[in-house]
Amino acid sequence: MDLFAKLETNLGPLGKHSELAEGYFAFPKLEGEIAPRMKFKGKEVLTWSLNNYLGLANHPEVRKADADAAAKWGAAYPMGARMMSGQTDLHEQLERELAEFVGKDSAYLLNYGYQGIMSVIDSLLDRKDVVVYDSECHACIIDALRMHLGKRYVFPHNDIENCEKQLQRATKLAEETGGGVLVITEGVFGMTGDQGKLAEICKLKEKYTFRLLVDDAHGFGTLGKTGAGAGEEQGVQDQIDLYFSTFAKSMASIGAFIAGNANVIRFLKYNMRSQIFAKSLPMIFVEGALKRLELLRTKPELKDNLWKIVNALRNGLKEKGFSTGKSNSPVTPVVLNGTVGEAATLSKDLRENYNIFCSVVIYPVIPKGMIILRLIPTAVHTLEDVAETIAAFEAIKEKLTSGYYKTTELAISFGE
Repeated sequence: MDLFAKLETNLGPLGKHSELAEGYFAFPKLEGEIAPRMKFKGKEVLTWSLNNYLGLANHPEVRKADADAAAKWGAAYPMGARMMSGQTDLHEQLERELAEFVGKDSAYLLNYGYQGIMSVIDSLLDRKDVVVYDSECHACIIDALRMHLGKRYVFPHNDIENCEKQLQRATKLAEETGGGVLVITEGVFGMTGDQGKLAEICKLKEKYTFRLLVDDAHGFGTLGKTGAGAGEEQGVQDQIDLYFSTFAKSMASIGAFIAGNANVIRFLKYNMRSQIFAKSLPMIFVEGALKRLELLRTKPELKDNLWKIVNALRNGLKEKGFSTGKSNSPVTPVVLNGTVGEAATLSKDLRENYNIFCSVVIYPVIPKGMIILRLIPTAVHTLEDVAETIAAFEAIKEKLTSGYYKTTELAISFGE
């Protein structure tokens, strides 16, 4: 059988909707300057789908730093992997500043968050080691664990009682294999917006021997007194053994980093295949990250503005009877009930008739019968944007409840 033959009929759970979805629900094109209001299919829409938490994407100091770096270095410098020919003083400076910002001994840059954390996990573990992880961990962590040759135990999302049970199993097995135990969770879970229970997991260190890796992609820059993330917010930053975050959220750029004990970071520098065998992070992103980190440190009003919008949006939605789940981060999920077809029709109605653009999450990403409208507030949204959005959501909720969306041609086309 031809390997590709099966792809003709089995496009996957999302791909099966590609003919109806592409260019609109999947792979939509937002055009114009990165801002709360952008163009979608030629029309201005109020956008809640960009992880530009602190509004740095178009901050004038950031834009100037990016432009100056591009003019000075171009896109190519430095050439080669860092181990061979791609090392610079500025890469090292950025690492020192990141480590200091998140309260760790040392840090190492990663070219891209997804493959970076996969490589961190792959490098740390051998077949003797045992992993305990949250069931809602990001796909990059799940993909990393697929490569792990040893045993792994999953606990239901944020269920600390079950986490302890899995730790007991992991500890027993590690004693037999001679390996160690790694617990993996997230600072903020990107779909639901709730923080990982870091303080409660760290409390388990009093009873069990394990190391803790936290993916804080959504917490870095948005949580904690200084913006150092969910660990700082919960008072346990010093108990996180390995702290990972990306530049793609609060920093509005490309790249990532891992921070922790100096000896561990040194080991990763010499063993992460994704960095050893890949070109160094280009200087335009390094200099840009230095400027962004400077703003995180020196302009607390950016985070204050973000939370003003987060609180106004979340409180306003709750006052109108909407559920935002257990979110205690900027990520704001609005949870509704309905079919995939209703979700598609509702989304189109929001975009076409209310000029609101937000991400819609459906089965199989979430359970069948559930719809999540995922809103990402930013420091550059306004209270007027919030009021406009809540009014639109009230209108579409009434239509959804009445069954209006279920009977549309689009809903019927999507089916279940």
